[in-house]
Amino acid sequence: MSDTGVGIIGCGVISGIYLQNIVRLPGLVLRAVADAKPEAAQAAAKQYGVPALSVAELLARDDIDVVLNLTVPAAHGPVGRQVIEAGKHLYLEKPLCATLAEAQDLMRLGDERGLRIGCAPDTFLGGGHQAARTALDEGRIGRAIGGTVTMMVAGHERWHPNPDFYYSRPGGGPLMDMGPYYLTALVNLLGPVREVASMSSRPRAERRIATGDRAGTTVPVEVDTHILGLLAFDSGAIVQLAMSFDVAGHWHSPIEVYGTEGSMRVPDPNRFDGTVEFPDGAPLAAADRPYGADNWRGIGLADMAAAIRADRPHRASGTLALHVIEVIDAIDRAAEERRTIRIESDCDRPQPLEDELQ
Repeated sequence: MSDTGVGIIGCGVISGIYLQNIVRLPGLVLRAVADAKPEAAQAAAKQYGVPALSVAELLARDDIDVVLNLTVPAAHGPVGRQVIEAGKHLYLEKPLCATLAEAQDLMRLGDERGLRIGCAPDTFLGGGHQAARTALDEGRIGRAIGGTVTMMVAGHERWHPNPDFYYSRPGGGPLMDMGPYYLTALVNLLGPVREVASMSSRPRAERRIATGDRAGTTVPVEVDTHILGLLAFDSGAIVQLAMSFDVAGHWHSPIEVYGTEGSMRVPDPNRFDGTVEFPDGAPLAAADRPYGADNWRGIGLADMAAAIRADRPHRASGTLALHVIEVIDAIDRAAEERRTIRIESDCDRPQPLEDELQ
């Protein structure tokens, strides 16, 4: 196999950056697009010079090796199964699935069929987080003993014209929405999580939409929106986590890691750029490393395609994403049941990305 043929299912907002990057990332060739809304697929097809097809037509194409599933989280499992059953490798936008059970079933099916599954986020492959990984691996702060993770905003109804899915089951809430970025970044740095404890609350029963055609109308809140947790890692580190749609403002960093000989502030895990900062030393700039500037969503897809060609593990793997989904599920259950929960799945720290993909 030379270049890898890619088909996209789902041409919503997030598809724009993937379409842009598939063109410039090595080893990928866009073959076709599909969407439940034909006009969305047709717009993308016209811009990038590929056919707009039905899902069935796209899955029947012999020149498509990998399908990029950019549908809404609730459709990740059902559409993902269609892709695997059609004999295609699968790469998904986060989260892997809307529920842990769906994610486990999807991974089992991929294993049975001998097909690769990869999943965003791949921001941990950006220059900022790879610089943090290098600093940690080289012992710049000694052995990691703890850290903090903070993602607290006032709520997506302030800017999103249709925020319903952020507050509905399954797949809603700040932890499912943004947790994959932060938890994947932590696994890249500290390895797998082994145990969690948490508490959560739901301060408001409904949210008022501020923008768009539905401005002034409300949506019900079906999930807890303020979550505090503790994560114990196999490495021995213990990390505090705060995820909220109820905080008007705060003064915390996205991620901090504390070691036996120092501390470091890690860039926003929703970005590829940024600077790794230390209280008592020179910072590490993401721009000095591959993919350290710009929005490079799709690196994980390109790495998976290269891994298929080279017969090596890929970094943004389904195994990693499944571990993250189990951690999210466990945090939710720990809050509901008021107990500590052990994580059963395992995963390796992804290999560092030291050079640009070839």
